[in-house]
Amino acid sequence: MSDTKVLLAVNGTLMRGLELNPNMLAVGAEFVAESATTPDYRCWSINDRHPGMVRYPNAGAAIALELWAVPPAGLGSILQKEPAGLSIGKVTLQDGQEVLGVLAEPWLVEGQREITETGGWRNYTGHHHTK
Repeated sequence: MSDTKVLLAVNGTLMRGLELNPNMLAVGAEFVAESATTPDYRCWSINDRHPGMVRYPNAGAAIALELWAVPPAGLGSILQKEPAGLSIGKVTLQDGQEVLGVLAEPWLVEGQREITETGGWRNYTGHHHTK
């Protein structure tokens, strides 16, 4: 990974093979690894279009995600194309590392289907990356 890139944790449609992954590739982002959060996050399906992940310290589960190396200039482009209510914040990985990641604003998940127990968006939707 180049020093000029920022590590970004994504947990939904920005992942490999999914709907918004071309937004990652368009800015020169590179897949680094599959990972997961600490068990401090909960996840919802937002109208079955994309997930919304919110931190709930000591009251969540480990959520599967992907780590990508993103050119700093590309972060703004990626975020501008994300659905309303999603933002970039700090996410703690299972190894204790803190990285930037896509999180949902609390209002976004109100009244939506919680999918925390599935462990993440790919498990919920059945869209598994094969490679």
